[in-house]
Amino acid sequence: MKTMKKSTTANILCYGIIIVFFVVIQAMLSSGSIGTQLKGLLVPVCCYIVMAISLNLTVGVLGELSLGHAGFMSVGAFVGAIVCTCLETVIPLGPARLAIGMIIGALFAGLAGFLIGIPVLRLKGDYLAIVTLAFGEIIKNLALCLYVGLDGNGLHFGFLSSIRALGMEEGARTIVDGPVGLQGITKISTFTSGIVLILITLLIVLNLVNSRSGRAIMALRDNRIAAESVGIPVTKYKLMAFVTSAAIAGAAGCLYAMNYSTVVATKFDFNASILVLVFVVLGGLGNMWGSIIATGLLYVLPEILRQFNSDIQKYRMLIYAIVLILVMLATNNKAIRGFFSKMKDAISRTASGRRKSKGGEQGE
Repeated sequence: MKTMKKSTTANILCYGIIIVFFVVIQAMLSSGSIGTQLKGLLVPVCCYIVMAISLNLTVGVLGELSLGHAGFMSVGAFVGAIVCTCLETVIPLGPARLAIGMIIGALFAGLAGFLIGIPVLRLKGDYLAIVTLAFGEIIKNLALCLYVGLDGNGLHFGFLSSIRALGMEEGARTIVDGPVGLQGITKISTFTSGIVLILITLLIVLNLVNSRSGRAIMALRDNRIAAESVGIPVTKYKLMAFVTSAAIAGAAGCLYAMNYSTVVATKFDFNASILVLVFVVLGGLGNMWGSIIATGLLYVLPEILRQFNSDIQKYRMLIYAIVLILVMLATNNKAIRGFFSKMKDAISRTASGRRKSKGGEQGE
């Protein structure tokens, strides 16, 4: 650990804490310490943590505001669910089927990010936010008009029609039924698969941020003109961050969809994108660990408040809003940030002093 870089040590600690968290939750599940309501939130929390990390790559590291991130999630959800449903007879093993669905969902979401990113990333500021918002709404409305069925002849697709108009055989299976959404999904998502996806996401994002490409992306964020003057290709690195973020969101969408028997397209609307953006902003732009903590706390908080009496339930969203405001004030307060930075420096000085003292004792 002494010979490693600070970034490498921090990354290893991140993975270690996630694994410890997984072990603790698994122990609580086996002992029955977690109720049914919170147990049902484990997979969605993992999905939104992955979404927050991926969006932080675009908003925090690249410095571009995206309001259509739920659109990439919906692409991965629908494509991944269709793939997993088609592979049920070929691959009976659920985890393997889920892994294939997430990979293909991530590829399609990454392709959508590439096609959208080529024209969109030429824009800046509010214009980029408006176009990404429009993209998310377009994807949602396309999903509302999509009909997909499966029979002995394979898949049948249709738009702006009914499932009966696809001309399928008797006993055919309906996968996507327009506004009704995904139907008859076999639930194969687990908390373990969610933790694995979080670790893979951290591995991809943290290695990208700490690489040469990550430094180029951050240089574009800090000063685009200066970055261009030293020969950094703007389009290449912007697309790299945007497509990676979209692909990770697609994998999270597949994991989310395979956790329910029915999923509607309206679940991935503008509010979902704003919710993920709130997690990113409150956790800190560019701070992956902050996104994880903010997502875990703020996603579970409204559900925890449901367990109290009816008087508190009436004001649970008001309490949630107050907590958001307090967290925002705390994260943007110079005195509080200075206090924590001093604590961090004090801890690092203490640790370095102990290492030096141990080194001196060994020398003697």
